[in-house]
Amino acid sequence: MADRTGLQFVSSFAFEAMQKVDVIRLAALSDPELRLLLPCLVRMALCAPADQSQSWAQDKKLILRLLSGVEAVNSIVALLSVDFHALEQDARKEQQLRHKAGGSNGESILVTQLQHGLTLEFEHSDPLRRLRLTLSELLAIMNKVADSNGEFFLKSSELFESPVYLEEVADVLCILQAELPSLLPIVDVAEALLHVRNGDWFLCLLVANVPDSFNEVCRGLIKNGERQDEESVGGRRRTEALRQLCQMNPSQALNIRAMVVEECHLPGLGVALTLDYKPDTADEAVSPLVSYVSGLLLGTNSKVRTWFSMFIRNGQQRKRESSSVLWQMRRQLLLELVAILPRSRSTHVPNDGDTDEGGSGYSGLREEHVVKASALLRLYCALMGIAGLRPTDEEAEQLLQLMTSRPPATPAGVRFVSLSFCKLLAFPTLVSTPEQEQLMVMWLSWMIKEEEYFESAAGVSASFGEMLLLVAMYFHSNQLSSIIELVCSTLGMKIAIKPSSLSKMKTIFTQEIFTEQVVTAHAVRVAVTNNLSANITGFLPIHCIYQLLRSRAFTKHKVSIKDWIYRQLCETTTPIHTQLIPLIDAYINSILTPASKANPEATNQPITEQEILNVFQSSAGQGDGSRGGRQRYSITTQLLILYYILSYEENLLASTKQLALMQRKPKSYSAALMDQIPIKYLVTQAQGLQQELGGLHSALLRLLATNFPHLCLVEDWVCEEEVTGTLPLLRRMMLPSNTCRYTQSQLHQAFQKLPSSSPRLMRILEHLTLLSPGDLIPYAEALTASMALLLEPAVPRRILQTLNKLWMGLNTVMPRRLWVMTVNALQPSAKLLRQQTYTQNDLMVDPLIVLRCDQRVYRCPPLMDIVLHMLNGYLLASKAYLQCHLKETADFDRQSQTVSNLGVPGQPDTPEVTREELKNALLSAQDSAAVQILLEVCLPTSEEQQLGATPESLLRSIRGPVPGKLKQGSLGPRARGGVDEAEPEGGLLSDLREVQCLICCLLHQMFIADPNIAKLVHFQGYPQALLPLTVAGIPSIHICLDFIPELLAQPQLEKQLYWVDSTERLQTCCIKKWGKMCSCCDCVCVCVCVCLCVCVSPQIFAIQLLSYLCTQYALPKSLSVARLAISVMGTLLTVLTRAKRFSFFMPTLPCVVAFCQAFPPLYDDVAALLVQVGQVCASDVATKARDIDPLIARLQYLKEKPQEAVVPGGGSSKLSLPQKTAEELGGADPDVQLCYCIEATFMDIISSTLHGL
Repeated sequence: MADRTGLQFVSSFAFEAMQKVDVIRLAALSDPELRLLLPCLVRMALCAPADQSQSWAQDKKLILRLLSGVEAVNSIVALLSVDFHALEQDARKEQQLRHKAGGSNGESILVTQLQHGLTLEFEHSDPLRRLRLTLSELLAIMNKVADSNGEFFLKSSELFESPVYLEEVADVLCILQAELPSLLPIVDVAEALLHVRNGDWFLCLLVANVPDSFNEVCRGLIKNGERQDEESVGGRRRTEALRQLCQMNPSQALNIRAMVVEECHLPGLGVALTLDYKPDTADEAVSPLVSYVSGLLLGTNSKVRTWFSMFIRNGQQRKRESSSVLWQMRRQLLLELVAILPRSRSTHVPNDGDTDEGGSGYSGLREEHVVKASALLRLYCALMGIAGLRPTDEEAEQLLQLMTSRPPATPAGVRFVSLSFCKLLAFPTLVSTPEQEQLMVMWLSWMIKEEEYFESAAGVSASFGEMLLLVAMYFHSNQLSSIIELVCSTLGMKIAIKPSSLSKMKTIFTQEIFTEQVVTAHAVRVAVTNNLSANITGFLPIHCIYQLLRSRAFTKHKVSIKDWIYRQLCETTTPIHTQLIPLIDAYINSILTPASKANPEATNQPITEQEILNVFQSSAGQGDGSRGGRQRYSITTQLLILYYILSYEENLLASTKQLALMQRKPKSYSAALMDQIPIKYLVTQAQGLQQELGGLHSALLRLLATNFPHLCLVEDWVCEEEVTGTLPLLRRMMLPSNTCRYTQSQLHQAFQKLPSSSPRLMRILEHLTLLSPGDLIPYAEALTASMALLLEPAVPRRILQTLNKLWMGLNTVMPRRLWVMTVNALQPSAKLLRQQTYTQNDLMVDPLIVLRCDQRVYRCPPLMDIVLHMLNGYLLASKAYLQCHLKETADFDRQSQTVSNLGVPGQPDTPEVTREELKNALLSAQDSAAVQILLEVCLPTSEEQQLGATPESLLRSIRGPVPGKLKQGSLGPRARGGVDEAEPEGGLLSDLREVQCLICCLLHQMFIADPNIAKLVHFQGYPQALLPLTVAGIPSIHICLDFIPELLAQPQLEKQLYWVDSTERLQTCCIKKWGKMCSCCDCVCVCVCVCLCVCVSPQIFAIQLLSYLCTQYALPKSLSVARLAISVMGTLLTVLTRAKRFSFFMPTLPCVVAFCQAFPPLYDDVAALLVQVGQVCASDVATKARDIDPLIARLQYLKEKPQEAVVPGGGSSKLSLPQKTAEELGGADPDVQLCYCIEATFMDIISSTLHGL
């Protein structure tokens, strides 16, 4: 402001003395400096203080002594002697008058009869009139400011402009504000002073005399300020005033700057304060201006970024002014840039022999300037890319000089080169002349030459060489968007870069520096990153290789990349780098998919099996787990190789059709290799490293669920929680380190000496339970090989249970090898059958081999639990195996058939559908055969039947006596006394009962997983004696209610024979051992491993099954199906012949007792059915002989008055039945037997109803 030239402002020393009331410092001030602070000092000396301490009394004396020699004090004392209360009243009246008059200055209460100008009146007036004149002028300005609606104006006021009276006016102004604070708020006064000349000087004096109001005044001025201060005169005056205030109080300059950013007002003020800021300790790395502007443009607050960018854009639209804050900022930044440039830099291009770093024009960037240079580069990138700064020719020239300078080989130097390179890509317009372009090319060539030296000398893994290589690959594949993304990522900011602006750089890269062949050849020679992990940031060789793989450059130029990828996978550690999994996926795709159809052999080579075995050699020797010794390769490497193998096999199967069309068949990894990889152990290890492995663990689980479903059993995961949980961990922690460690030979000897060595064997097994699953692996062979010895009698149950626990623990780390060893160990004795050593492939092809074990296993629950676990796993493995086999061969067979059928139009393409159907049929046969075999295992043997074991015992134990169950050989109501017989000796604690429960649990899981298995098994049928067991022990069997109507609607009425066969080899084996003739039909019943001869009508089996289901599940659906069954029975009565009627109703009539017991509303329908059947049978009997027994009359009586059929109190029936022995009934006519069966069924229904009441 030129209007205040020559005025003295309050110094920072004086303001600090006033702020702290430091009398010593005040005494050191000169008279002109002290004159500015007199209003506050006089009030301080005359007014009664709040501080009554002795120290303040002494300071007050010093202040009075200081003021005693100043002549202007008397005038200020006179001002303070005025009645300010009356003055305030007059001022408020004048404000009201001005408000009524609409702001006109025609009449004033404070000032009347002005005979001369305002300045002369002020000179000749007494103190009161001086106060009135100044107050009236100030109120007028404040009112005009309030009515201006933010529009700036400059008020011409003679009182505030006369240089002679400025100090007296300032005294009056300070006294008025101090004595009338409610009338004259200091923020409003400060706002009004901006509209008069010398306003910033008055403002500084006012604040200096009220130092506590500094922050309040500054915040008010900033809040009322403009968003862009350099756009208007008012904004510039406000900025200058605040700048003077901060110069008066420099300690608060940064706080005021923070207010500016917070309010997003006055951006020029923030820059000006930064330019004025002089830190106590100079930071040689980065200047305050660079830090401040970088923080605004590169911070996270988008509002601040937009606000400051607008300041830059608007500032460039005006002509260059030396007083402009923007140009001051640019000049300062340019000075800082030039200050760090290497000496003698110019755009002169030296000759080939003049490229020495110490030569003229190519001196290197000093190490202490590298960080500052990087900060300046990022700042200029932000100014040009975000704020839209257009550099001048001088700025562009100096920037290019800085970017093409050569830093020392330090990590900061590597960072500087990367930033310079990205800035060249982001702003190629900086290179405008041929000389500059040649300079850039030579600098890029220097980068390529010095890349290896920088990486080794700087000790960093991510160097600018990888970035050069990556950009070259992007240019070759025309991935300009990827280059833009790379540049923005390296610079750390989002810049709008037009792809068309990269055309010049693309030509330079692809034609002069990096041809595609050079890129691929150079990439293979790049050293792998040692101990690659996510902790290593920046652009690495892996990024370059990944992009080259995606662009198929290696296969196009016949460059082998397999060895590099294998070495890099072997040099990995946790946390896993995010680029590793995409690299493996791209590598697999380059192996299976040719680069072009014209050259189908242009593919990469897969990793060899021997290389894979080398990775797992420390763990493969132990099967599915490893322990002890130092592993050569990290767990990360093993998991990545495992992911590669599984993903390779999956993609190979998915690409079978495309490969068949190209007549290519890439080699699949052998089953022998897969058997030596500890898959489950590695996945278990990965589960505990999920945070470090990123998405690798979930990807492995997905591949396992697809290709190895038997390793993803739910019960296995639950068992792992029990093995690896807190309690087992605490038990292992309590295990002393000096405890006796048993060897495998000691364990084997203890097994061989059973049962005499039972105590010693128990001690060894209990000790093994304290070990982790990985530590148990060496004992796996000894444990499984001796399993058959545990089938001998007198082996303690505790040993069996402990072995089961150890086996389940081993199953968590080495399931596949453990299963094979267990199956081979549990084969029948060699005396009964020639033993055979099975392999993993044998068991996946035919999972029913698991059940071809020693028969004693079927009555050993702990071992039976193991067998069922393996059976469930191998059934799932067989499904996956057959599915993979189908995919591997189907498309090649179809291709060959297509070639052989050329010239035969119209031939249907059916082999694939047929193969799929055959596969599904085989899987259904396996599942149903397994279920049938397990059901037969549930049947008690002849010895167990002699001890009283029956399948019905499980049903009775759950819900009491079986309703409606008729004993064979007795047809009268007195023959039912054996239903409630006691349990066999031993009660429910029997091996048979436990095995039945285990089998029912497995069948329950199978039925839930695939309800079609339940449907198939029940359509095949099984012995009626097992129905009580299956209904009571398999909770999911209620799904049979869905297909019983379909079973009742089967068209065949004759007895049918159902069997399931498997492969021819199994059939031959089973016929030799189990083949036999069916007693009711001329056929051989062949089942896998066990023959089940089930000669039963589907309708009979359905009704028997339904009777148990109704009792177990008395649901509305059961009621409707039961009503349908009764209707079917009535319909069949009208169509069946005499012989078929007897065969059908004899086994089904007792079932209606259960219908009535479960659903009493069915009594009428059942009674009507029984009467109808009785009438038909009685009529047939009457045609052959006289009906001496009035059966029909009794049935009608029982139907009409069932409550009178039985004497109350449990007596005999009023209608006594003729007693017939079993021999008499057996020799009687079938219709006669059926009649007595009907009457017995009636009595059972009535009896069960009365018992229920």
